[in-house]
Amino acid sequence: MKKIVLIVCMSLGMTLVKAQLPVQPSTLDSSPLDMSYYPVDYPVLKIQDKVSEPLVARVVYSRPQKRGRKLFGDLIGYGQVWRLGANEATEIEFFRDVKIDQKVVKKGRYTLYALVNEDKWTLILNKETDTWGAFRYDSTKDVLRTVVPVEKRADIAEAFSMSFQKAGKGTELLITWDDVLVRFPINW
Repeated sequence: MKKIVLIVCMSLGMTLVKAQLPVQPSTLDSSPLDMSYYPVDYPVLKIQDKVSEPLVARVVYSRPQKRGRKLFGDLIGYGQVWRLGANEATEIEFFRDVKIDQKVVKKGRYTLYALVNEDKWTLILNKETDTWGAFRYDSTKDVLRTVVPVEKRADIAEAFSMSFQKAGKGTELLITWDDVLVRFPINW
């Protein structure tokens, strides 16, 4: 009987000790999630009471790394739909109606895809959200397509990046990776 009580106490003690050990995180994703706002740094401005214009847009995307790979025309095939990043497809949310390529886009959340070519990209807003990659891309759910030129950069961007900058009476979403820069104009 004493042996049974001892075994039960030792088992309970080991369980309690194990419960106190820190939980180890799973492997970190090599393409972490990121987001950008327009106005730039909107959440920080909001908590500092320094907001000078209303929230217009937010883009949520994953940031893959170049890691010595040939990207455009190889990893990302020309003429193929790309999710603009890695993992989940990139999503853009507009907090008001906006104009893109002289077309009104209603306030809401959209998936942002691209058809990549060497000298121009076709950027696509699609109403199917919460999707992984471009594996189930459905062109019948496209809201808008616009063609933008590719600019070549002198420096190399190791990490895929998307950020807003003020431009005229609107903003541009700057999309950079490797030696490529694409500007997605958004007005209101």
